[in-house]
Amino acid sequence: MTVSDGGSYGNGGAAATESSTLSLDGDDVYVCQDGPRDAPALLLIHGSASSTRSWDPLVPMLTGSHRVIRIDLLGHGRSAKPADRSYALPAQARRAGVALDRLGVEHAVVVGHSSGGVVATSLAEQRPDLVPALALVNTGPSLDALIAPDSAATGPSQWPPADEQLRRFASTGFSRAGYQIPEELLDDVRGMTSHTFTATTRATRSYLEQRALPDRLTVLGKPLLVVFGEDDHRWRSSSASDYRAVPGATVELLPGLGHSPLLEDPPRTATPLLAFTAIHAVRVD
Repeated sequence: MTVSDGGSYGNGGAAATESSTLSLDGDDVYVCQDGPRDAPALLLIHGSASSTRSWDPLVPMLTGSHRVIRIDLLGHGRSAKPADRSYALPAQARRAGVALDRLGVEHAVVVGHSSGGVVATSLAEQRPDLVPALALVNTGPSLDALIAPDSAATGPSQWPPADEQLRRFASTGFSRAGYQIPEELLDDVRGMTSHTFTATTRATRSYLEQRALPDRLTVLGKPLLVVFGEDDHRWRSSSASDYRAVPGATVELLPGLGHSPLLEDPPRTATPLLAFTAIHAVRVD
């Protein structure tokens, strides 16, 4: 096992986006890949009520040196949305691990946005051999860090949600002045069912109620990067300091950005991420 030197793979090994649907436990799960297949792997996990599309602006900045793999968690995006499956965080993490197995990936730095960082943590707990390092982007460390939303931003009260209510709910995910929420991200919420929206939201809360992420990550002993938009309206950005309890953790605050820095300012988000993966991503021999 060797570590990536962060060098560019350029055009020589680059491959076009490849989309596929995997059957996991009888349910279709959407996966897409970008970048050279022989480069160190990154798994990007989206947050609640989102999809692989939330990473679109960031992916081109990562493919020069990485095989970038994205997955629509069950209940989201282009994956199946069954009413009789578990949406608990460990179940979602297990599916992500199986997806990597199916793709022949033996090691992948896992990057999670918001509740996707909770899934990433659960995956590292289940499969420490698979996950050499983790990066969490605006992932609240515990429920104490949650900012109580006003009634308009708690989530849709009807399904499908009305456009005005949907935009109010989504607006807390962004802070950069003048940023316009991409319509496809709103479509991701519309595309969910009332059951999957509620079940996935509750699953994150349940997992954090059991144990705070810094406690879990300290036990794991994995290299950790935490990136946090300083103007987050969903999680207190000051709570990012809680992750400093994890030995060796690196915490980067991004002023002027909110809950979704990967969308609001991809270059600023990519900078610490690439510096981290240059050290910790595992090169394919």
